[in-house]
Amino acid sequence: MAAQFERGQGLASTIARVILGVIFFAHGWQKFVTNGIDNVAAGFEKMDVPFPTLSAWFAGLVELVGGAALVIGLAVPLVAVLGIIDMLGAIIFVHWDNGFFATGGGYELPLALIAGLIAVGIASHGPLAADTHLLRRRSKGVSQ
Repeated sequence: MAAQFERGQGLASTIARVILGVIFFAHGWQKFVTNGIDNVAAGFEKMDVPFPTLSAWFAGLVELVGGAALVIGLAVPLVAVLGIIDMLGAIIFVHWDNGFFATGGGYELPLALIAGLIAVGIASHGPLAADTHLLRRRSKGVSQ
């Protein structure tokens, strides 16, 4: 029974991690490819985001590379922390004045993404995560 529960948790964590990864990857892709990082930096400057060019690069890389890392399950706790920092910046500098609901440009979505990042950052990353396989290899190497 405990093994079934553990498998279920691993599957749920994997699904949540992949969904979050796709969302973050898409937003990073949008910053680099669709809009262009220079346009994102210009937009950040208009919104009074501190260090707009650096902030645009940080957000874009965290979202693009971090999103891909979440999908494959690599460095999940680190990516979760960086993603939370990214989303806190989005809430503070972009969404806060628009209220809560996403339909009005509010902070609802970044807040939900933070909740998801907290959950996947501390949970088992699932049997398909790169981190899981790396940890298994390390533990086998240490015990041999």
